[in-house]
Amino acid sequence: MNHKKMIIHALQELGQFMGQFASEIPIRSDKALYNELFFDGFKHQLKLAQESNGWFTTANLCFAMQQWSTLLQQSALEQWLAPYAIPAKSKKTAAIIMAGNIPLVGFHDVLSGLVSGHNLVLKPSSNDKHLMPVLLAYIKHIVPELKDQISFSNDKLDQYDAVIATGSDNTARYFEAYFKDKPRIIRKNRNSVAILTGEETPEQLSGLAEDVFRYYGLGCRSVSKLFVPEEYDFDPFFNAIYDWHPIINSAKYANNYDYNKAVYLMSEFQLIDNGFLMLKEDSRYSSPIATLFYEHYQSKDQLKQRLETDHDKIQCVVAHQEFQNGVSFGQTQCPALSDYADGVDTVDFLLTI
Repeated sequence: MNHKKMIIHALQELGQFMGQFASEIPIRSDKALYNELFFDGFKHQLKLAQESNGWFTTANLCFAMQQWSTLLQQSALEQWLAPYAIPAKSKKTAAIIMAGNIPLVGFHDVLSGLVSGHNLVLKPSSNDKHLMPVLLAYIKHIVPELKDQISFSNDKLDQYDAVIATGSDNTARYFEAYFKDKPRIIRKNRNSVAILTGEETPEQLSGLAEDVFRYYGLGCRSVSKLFVPEEYDFDPFFNAIYDWHPIINSAKYANNYDYNKAVYLMSEFQLIDNGFLMLKEDSRYSSPIATLFYEHYQSKDQLKQRLETDHDKIQCVVAHQEFQNGVSFGQTQCPALSDYADGVDTVDFLLTI
C-alpha cells in the first residue's frame, strides 16, 4: 500500500473511532477497530481533558469529535489529498507547536505532517495535552510504520528542519525571532467577523449564534465582531440567539461576563446587554469573552476595502454570497480539510521544505 492510501485508510478508521464520542454518552460501534484497546482509555482522557480545562465542556468535546469524524471520511480525504504528490521526496523533521484554546486545535497540522511523510516532533499545549497522544497511538496501531516517526516533547526543541507554531501575537514575535533560520509557519491572533444587512432570516441568525458561542468564542474561527448598517435593529439578532442563554450557567463564562460588564460600566461605555452577551461598539476585532464588538458600515464597497486592508487580522468572514470567500452562517466551526488556517497551505509547505 502506498503512503497516500495508507494514510487515508488510517485516518478513515480514526474518524470511525472518534465518531463514537460525538454524544454525551459514548456509543460503541462494531465498525470501529481496536475498541478493546482504546475505547475506555480515550473515554478517560476526555474526562481528564474536561477536568483540566474548564472551557472543554462535554458539549464542546462532543462537537469536536463529531466534526473530525465527519471530516475523516474516505471521499473527503481523497479529495483533500488529490492535488499533492506525497510523500515528500526527502524525509525531514517538522516540529509542531500547538495552541490549546479549543479541543484538538493543532490536529490539522498533525494530519498534514502525517500526510507529508516527515518525522514529527509535537509540542502540545498544557491546556490540551490529553487527547492527541491517544489518537496518535491509535493511528500508530493501524500503521506500525509510523511508530518511530511521531514523538512528543515538552523540552526545548533542537533537532528539526522546519516548524509550525501557533500562539498569541506576543508569542508569535518570539517564535519569529527564535525560528528565523528555519522554514516556518508562524500563526498569531486572528478573529472572525460577520457582516449583517438586516435582511437575514431567523435561521441565518441562529446559525450565527453557533459561530459566536461555540467553544465560548475562543477559536480564531469564532465570530467576535459584527459589521452592521446604520440604524440596524438588534432585536431579531437577540431573539435568534436566545437559545444559547444557558451558557451563562457556566461559571467561567459567567465570571468573564460579570468582570467585563463591571469594567465597561465603570468606564461608562454604552452597552447593549441581554443578560448573557454584551454588544459594544468598537473598531477592534478581538472582543473579550461574553462580549461581541460591532461597528457600522456606510457601504458594502467601503467595507470590502476595509476587510481587504485588514485581511491579516481576519480568519473568516460570515456573509451573504456577494462577499467573496464568505462563510455561510453557522459554518465557521465546520471547516473543510482544505480550509487552511490563515490561508497558508500546510501540506504544500511541508512537501517543499
